[in-house]
Amino acid sequence: MDPIKNPFSPGAGAPPPELVGRDGVLQQASVLLGRIKEKRPEKSLLLTGLRGVGKTVLLNEIERMAVDRGYRTIAIEAHEEKRLGPLLAANLQRLLFDLDRLAGATDKVSRAFRVLRSFFSGLKVTTGEFTIGLDVEPERGAADSGDIEIDLPNLMISIGEAAADRNAAIAILVDEIQYFEPTELGALIMAMHRMQQRQLPVVLVGAGLPILPALAGESKSYAERLFNFPDIGALSENDAGKALREPAQAVGIQFDAPALAEVFRLTKGYPYFVQEWGYQSWNHAAESPITIDTVRSATPMVIRRLDENFFRVRYDRLTPSEKNFLRAMAALGAGSQRTADIADRLSVKISTLGPVRAKLIRKGMIYSPAHGEMAFTVPLFDEFMIRAIPRF
Repeated sequence: MDPIKNPFSPGAGAPPPELVGRDGVLQQASVLLGRIKEKRPEKSLLLTGLRGVGKTVLLNEIERMAVDRGYRTIAIEAHEEKRLGPLLAANLQRLLFDLDRLAGATDKVSRAFRVLRSFFSGLKVTTGEFTIGLDVEPERGAADSGDIEIDLPNLMISIGEAAADRNAAIAILVDEIQYFEPTELGALIMAMHRMQQRQLPVVLVGAGLPILPALAGESKSYAERLFNFPDIGALSENDAGKALREPAQAVGIQFDAPALAEVFRLTKGYPYFVQEWGYQSWNHAAESPITIDTVRSATPMVIRRLDENFFRVRYDRLTPSEKNFLRAMAALGAGSQRTADIADRLSVKISTLGPVRAKLIRKGMIYSPAHGEMAFTVPLFDEFMIRAIPRF
């Protein structure tokens, strides 16, 4: 069939042709945005889930919802080499220029510019390399200590007051939020705590791996009272079928029922993989309907693409000892595995695994779903590890 008309879209954060199975979290986001806009308190959202479940897609959809409701938005992606302050600073400068163009009083916005200038000064103290082009005098003693847990809450209060003064609302959207340092995550939580206390029109919607609730709780004990933590999981078989069937039907193509069942069996309902199998099955099909034989003929190509791209970019970041740890996990089977069993498989003492385990958690490769257990953050990575290292 015509590959140009292929409706499926595997890619990092690429919007699927049919966003299914996420009505609950989108409704939570709608309520959050609506209540904050009306100056009513509501918990912000931190979405959690494995790789490939569509967290970034949801963040993008929530940003669209916020813009439709008149919010000013900031969207950033955390990563290991970049600190929170510089990531936020340039975006906040743009946002204040946006607020400054609105009609109304100017005192709060002017003060926010001065506090932001002070925050820039504090960043320069701590990073030694951050430069800006903001031609205003700093507000001395406000957000300029160089301690982000002190400075960020003070800065965000001034931003929130400026937004309230202009009858505006702000949505901050952060992807991969687990990569922030503990003090940075703590500063962000403290800032949102101050926003809620003062009922300022600022919301935070973040997305991260399943370790996020624990990281937030360890950083600030009151985090669970500030945020809801929706768990973004795999799709049900019915929703996975709908994600394939309805986009195909929209262009006059059918999937037969056994084909849909086979895709669900292979993907376990994870949205990224559903899109991959849908994309390749379409390209392999000679005509409608797409059958189970077509899905099976497309499967080697899907696996090759995943191995060369989706899995390989993560695998290539690993050291030999980290690869051995993950290969031992994979050898024990699907699902979470006891750290003691991984040590037995490697023929080492469990106490020696601490450093490599910590590095793998920091890299976002594994997480602990329960005390003494480890699980992959990337669905189907156990199968990839066995293909990557056949002899072990």
